Amino acid sequence: MMDQEKMNIQWYPGHMTKTRRQIEADLKLVDAVCEIVDARIPISSRNPDIDSICGTKPRIVILNRMDLADPAATKRWMQYFRSKGMAAVATDCKSRRGIADFQPAVRELLAEKVARNAARGMTKALRVMVVGIPNVGKSTLINQISGRKGAKAENRPGVTRGKQWVTVDNGLLLLDTPGILWPKFEDPNVGLMLAYTGAVKENVIDLEDLASRLMALLWQRYPDAIRERYGITEPEENTGFLGYDLLIQAGRNRGFLMARGEINTERMAKVLLDEYRGGKLGRFTLEEPEVSE
Repeated sequence: MMDQEKMNIQWYPGHMTKTRRQIEADLKLVDAVCEIVDARIPISSRNPDIDSICGTKPRIVILNRMDLADPAATKRWMQYFRSKGMAAVATDCKSRRGIADFQPAVRELLAEKVARNAARGMTKALRVMVVGIPNVGKSTLINQISGRKGAKAENRPGVTRGKQWVTVDNGLLLLDTPGILWPKFEDPNVGLMLAYTGAVKENVIDLEDLASRLMALLWQRYPDAIRERYGITEPEENTGFLGYDLLIQAGRNRGFLMARGEINTERMAKVLLDEYRGGKLGRFTLEEPEVSE
């Protein structure tokens, strides 16, 4: 199995430095910053630089893909972000669930500014910068909020480039930004979380190793769902790595056999990742907020 210490995925294309500088420069043009994260991995799908970049700007966090996340965990995450002084909204772009909550949340977040403008007889539109890592659903979410169809959302990093103002209505403008990557993953676990959800390419880590680690995590957090889906009772093998043992048993129960009775664990790995990402295993959240003492 791959040593997790060697899994520090590092990249920072040149245009990312430009993107960061652009975001920093554009902050003066907006009233608030909206950060979109994946509800399944709310911490790992956040760029750690965003907090320092945004400073004291009012913030709203969108927990996107709530349809794939554990509903109870999503509530805990919303409470967590609100405890940090941010607004929080959960959304599902496919069903448009939660989309209608965005504008009220922005107006509540900026209530003092709205009141000041009203007192001065001003009807100035609120301006919100939208930020997020690549592949978190930012373009799709903006399209749903604004009702526009022209923006192309592609499942690869860096496709949204340049500065783009999007009109929601006369009272709200969104500033779309390119997805901003990480300078590096200080915590190897972040790279794993992003690979589980498909936010980074699978070829950065061995497929069976990735699936084995995911299986072990799901067994720890949602054992009943794994037992039901793959007919697993307890691991039958003893390779020294629980996740791989469970992957072997799941592959055997699915009938993924090769010559001499060996289990096709690579095929089972692909099935596990596909079924997890597609929500076929259930609605799972892989991270929990820290609880203050």
